[in-house]
Amino acid sequence: MCYLCAVQSALENPIFKLIGKTADRLDLRAYVVGGFVRDLLLQRENKDIDIVVVGNGVEFAQAVAKDFDNDCSLSVFRNFGTAQIKFDDWIIEFIGARKESYRRDSRKPIVEDGTLEDDQNRRDFTINSMYLSLNCDNYGELYDPFNGIQDLQNMVIKTCADPQITFDDDPLRMLRGIRFATRLNFRIDVQTFEAIKANVSRIEIVSQERISDEINGMIMCEKPSRAFEMMSNTGLLDILFPEMMLLHGVETRNGKSHKDNFFHTLQVLDNICQFTDNLWLRWAAILHDIAKPATKRFDNQHGWTFHGHEDKGSRMVKGIFRRMRLPLDDKMRYVSKLVLLHLRPIVLSQEIVTDSAVRRLIVDAGEHVTDLVTLCRADITSKNEAKVEKHLKNLVKVQEKINEVISKDELRNWQPVLTGNHIKTYFQIRDPQHIGMIKEAVREMILDGQIANELDVAMERAIAVAKDLGVFPKSQG
Repeated sequence: MCYLCAVQSALENPIFKLIGKTADRLDLRAYVVGGFVRDLLLQRENKDIDIVVVGNGVEFAQAVAKDFDNDCSLSVFRNFGTAQIKFDDWIIEFIGARKESYRRDSRKPIVEDGTLEDDQNRRDFTINSMYLSLNCDNYGELYDPFNGIQDLQNMVIKTCADPQITFDDDPLRMLRGIRFATRLNFRIDVQTFEAIKANVSRIEIVSQERISDEINGMIMCEKPSRAFEMMSNTGLLDILFPEMMLLHGVETRNGKSHKDNFFHTLQVLDNICQFTDNLWLRWAAILHDIAKPATKRFDNQHGWTFHGHEDKGSRMVKGIFRRMRLPLDDKMRYVSKLVLLHLRPIVLSQEIVTDSAVRRLIVDAGEHVTDLVTLCRADITSKNEAKVEKHLKNLVKVQEKINEVISKDELRNWQPVLTGNHIKTYFQIRDPQHIGMIKEAVREMILDGQIANELDVAMERAIAVAKDLGVFPKSQG
């Protein structure tokens, strides 16, 4: 690894020279540290810069902002002793060198001003603990107190200090280590991995919001299955996502087995990452079979079945999102809808695709119909390549039919013209269930192409349906 070439190239950026000149003028020592240095040596693009100054980080940031001729945006976070400058598409974080100590019942450290060595000792992993000097007398000199370069070359995640102490002090670092290993395609050092296993119960002192941020970061990696396997193997997943752990395992009866739905889910997740960087579509892949353990049944005629897992799984989404402090808004409803409908395109692909069946799918999925097909494509997993190819070709036909029907019927975001309010206004309703029954019957006629989606025609059919239910117009009351 020619790290000197990478460093010299990056430090030609005038941002670093300006920060260094400001530090010299104020007689302070300033360093680039952390993820930027790591990614620089790995030749990965990173526009987020962390600056450590042996002194007051906020005051230093204010001085740097002035030297930028205020051609930047400065934000100060005095409660945390940090500041941020945004300049073009760069985000520069400033903090003073600090010393940290921890209480047993909290991952929030007691913070004091410290030396550069103190700041080094509080870092989590060796690959995040390299410093580049910005002062003119040793501009670009690399400080690597924990052999981070060696660990980059060996593609290994290792804590700076004793991992037992590191994870006991700040248990969130266990998830950070797994995220870094997944993102960089590194392995976790054996001693570090064993320390995660020994400290899993400590994760319970970490806020759910911070945990979910880390899990979302893992999900957005190129191959997130590695993160979930590591969380499973360490015991973290048992605590953080027990519903997913229940997917584990294969049961055999009378010579009939079902697949391991945990590893199937991970394959679906990796598959969908090839097609989308939509976090919530990736969550739908994670949750699409989440109710299979609860719906698993066996009988000698059919073997293993999971009837209704899509419906139950859809209803489980809200509870999982609530517990994980994920948004309970349109994003949650989007995931729930995709889980509910995830079998529909696959079923269609195995049948003669009729306009009415496709029309129903489009109406039910709405604007998310393309995402639904993407999820179904990812859900096709088998060791039999010919079988996979066949199902994928059939799904292509379903997508073509969807495009054809949307174009012909102008169905996107379609809604039946007859609403519940129309029914309540026109009919004498004694049983509220009759509203839904009338509306659904007319909706089915429209989707089957029996009648046009026009109010006069729909109301005429509604009158006939209502009469069979013993419901009559108000004018006959």
